[in-house]
Amino acid sequence: MTSTPRTRPVDAAAPAGSAPADPRRWLVLTVASAAQFLAILDLFAVTVAFPALEGSFRGASLASMSWVLNGYTIVLAALLVPAGRLADETSRKGSFLTGMVLFGLSSVGCALAPGLTVLIIARVVQAVAAAVLVPTSLGLALPAFPERERSTAIGIWTAVAAVAAGSGPVLGGLLVQISWRWIFLINIPVCAVAVLAGVRLLPTVPRKASQGLDLLGSALILLASGALTMAFVEAPDWGYASPGTLGCFAAALVLTGVCLRHIRRAADPIISPTLFASRLFRVGTTGIFLYYLAFAAMLFEAALFLTGQWHYSVLRAGLGIAPTPVTVMILSALSGKIIRRTGARASAVAGGLVFAAGCAWWLAAAGPAPHYATAYLPGAILVGAGNALIQPALFGAASGLPAEQLSVGSGTLMMSRQIGSALGVALLTAILGSSEHPAMEAFRHGWIYMIVAALLAALAGLRYRESTPTRA
Repeated sequence: MTSTPRTRPVDAAAPAGSAPADPRRWLVLTVASAAQFLAILDLFAVTVAFPALEGSFRGASLASMSWVLNGYTIVLAALLVPAGRLADETSRKGSFLTGMVLFGLSSVGCALAPGLTVLIIARVVQAVAAAVLVPTSLGLALPAFPERERSTAIGIWTAVAAVAAGSGPVLGGLLVQISWRWIFLINIPVCAVAVLAGVRLLPTVPRKASQGLDLLGSALILLASGALTMAFVEAPDWGYASPGTLGCFAAALVLTGVCLRHIRRAADPIISPTLFASRLFRVGTTGIFLYYLAFAAMLFEAALFLTGQWHYSVLRAGLGIAPTPVTVMILSALSGKIIRRTGARASAVAGGLVFAAGCAWWLAAAGPAPHYATAYLPGAILVGAGNALIQPALFGAASGLPAEQLSVGSGTLMMSRQIGSALGVALLTAILGSSEHPAMEAFRHGWIYMIVAALLAALAGLRYRESTPTRA
């Protein structure tokens, strides 16, 4: 490329940037965002269902029931990149529709599960479907938008994930009042509408010319990310220095080394080395990982703090957390304009700092006595505002990718998110200790940890290179 002027990262020219705007682009984004919402909602909504599951599956151990959540988490993280590459190689629209149908069918399996084993198997299938949906959705949505609107589209798409994560406990708490099975039944009409709308609205993206799917690379990434996520997820129960945890870490390290060697030598590897040759993509991947160390831990600690320290019910705690996703949703429509005016670097740095300020508010103001309006609510709004600023800037790393790499690139960013989330919760669990009701001091240590992680994410955002923002 010759005479390339410096561009803002999230608005970097992408293929089809010069193509006319698709008049149906906002409907395409709505359908694509439904996939993101379902995949993340089901991850977090299930966390409040364990007491109800104990009532349905009497005699099942807590360790066994934890696989309803852990199986989904591990499989989702492990399959994001291979599923994204498969969509790029075959058909993004076909992959999306197949994933949505499979998600709906597996939701039926979860809802009707007669026993715990069937429920766990159905959840694993659901995770496979989610791994297809999440990277494919952005790969379908972005090409429909002209360059000037992509930061807004990414802002809305990332906000949907944050809203799903924040509203998961709220919706789960409401549905559990009827039956835990409704957590899965509610997915079915959404899947049906998304499939019908997707058939009519989603564009058919041309396939790239390639030498076929990199099966060895896919297997190596699947095993490496699966081993790493399993180590993070199971470490609190197994012990951080247990043979199982150390074995998973060792396997992940060896497999990652073999995978990197394979990627450098293969003719058409699952992840093209050109992805990480891009400074923007490296910064986005690193920043997302660091940010989700804080964000996932924040959601986890918020629920524990409100139920454990302030003795809120699960439903009341979910409603107490709700101002965070509400703030994200309100600001998401403005995030694109903010990024166009200030640049992605300023937005990412400001988002990390504002998120850290929210955690600092809790550190300074929250105590054993429940003063929601003054001690918790301001922090909840600040972390929501920080999320709305930082996520679109970091996930904007996908907007400059070649069209044929959008899904696998999105899958790589999502894998970074899932592994960061798993590690963030594992680290917070170690900080809070094994007590069912952690002491106030342990919660303060947790907020300090989140402040550090958010500041590191802000530092990662400083590494963006961009021109002076334009007044668009």
